[in-house]
Amino acid sequence: MNEEGLNSTLQNSSKTKTLRVLRLFAVYSILALLLYFALRNAPLAEIWETIRQLKLWQIFALIGINAAIYALITLRWWVIVRAEAKSIPYVPLLAVRVAVFGVSYFTLGPQIGGEPLQVLYLRYHHGLTYTRAAASVVMDKLLEFLANFILLAVGLTAVAEAGIFSVTGGQLSAAWAALAALMLWPLIHIILMYRGVYPIRFVLRALSRAKWSRFIIAAERLAGAFCQRHLRALFVAAFVSLLAAAGMVIEYMLITSFLQIRLPFWQTVSAWTAGWLAFLVPLPGGLGALEASQVFALGAFGIAAASAIGVTLLMRARDILIGGLGLYFASRGLVK
Repeated sequence: MNEEGLNSTLQNSSKTKTLRVLRLFAVYSILALLLYFALRNAPLAEIWETIRQLKLWQIFALIGINAAIYALITLRWWVIVRAEAKSIPYVPLLAVRVAVFGVSYFTLGPQIGGEPLQVLYLRYHHGLTYTRAAASVVMDKLLEFLANFILLAVGLTAVAEAGIFSVTGGQLSAAWAALAALMLWPLIHIILMYRGVYPIRFVLRALSRAKWSRFIIAAERLAGAFCQRHLRALFVAAFVSLLAAAGMVIEYMLITSFLQIRLPFWQTVSAWTAGWLAFLVPLPGGLGALEASQVFALGAFGIAAASAIGVTLLMRARDILIGGLGLYFASRGLVK
């Protein structure tokens, strides 16, 4: 190699190292900023005092059920991905799903935002095209929404049974009609894709011809192809999603039980539903909304505000722990 070629190689190597350092700095700065904004108002001292009230076996029980929930959430995505890419292992996907939660939890929005990490992982670690990777995420989110909306229907039934809100018959019928339309959307969308009808394509073609819209349309078409070719995998993933959703309710029941809150089943599910809805507020981790939801819902059943806050403190401890771990996994994946 001549001197000119050697100098060119050294310059390229130097540029690559500089770009990597800048990318690393940018990634860690953004993640540190997210962590700061989420934790600056978190009552860390109160959280610690609440955790100290638990017995060691109770802490391990909560850790265990959360590990099971994330194992099931990951299994749902893995079943979808493995249907057409059988060489992709399960365990690394678990870290990706925790990273997705971490990014989503610490950013504005109703618990979404980290999904691009799933696409990037499949693209750069397993060579899937962006479109095919995005299709797996579309199916994963549809099945997640399907299970959550089924659970939400149960929860809203519990709210009605518990009598938290006083509404007239006409108001209740209108509310149920609107909620039923919303909750049936994931199921209807999946059925339509199975039959070769693509709702997102219909909407986007009417609104935009941009490159990004063509990408989403192609991802939806591939998701539809999954529904048509892998019906068994679709049902397995849907069942796993329901198990994960049920695990969330069981975890809430454990939290209230450990804090000596004894409520009938319908009231417990009502209070869980209020907490789930609080995370739809466009704030990092539903900050403030979660606390208000539990004080209101549990207070309606005669539970003291201090006990209701204790429930939210344990939920915050769980989310900060998993979210922080998720940000660590995200940083490890993004700076490589």
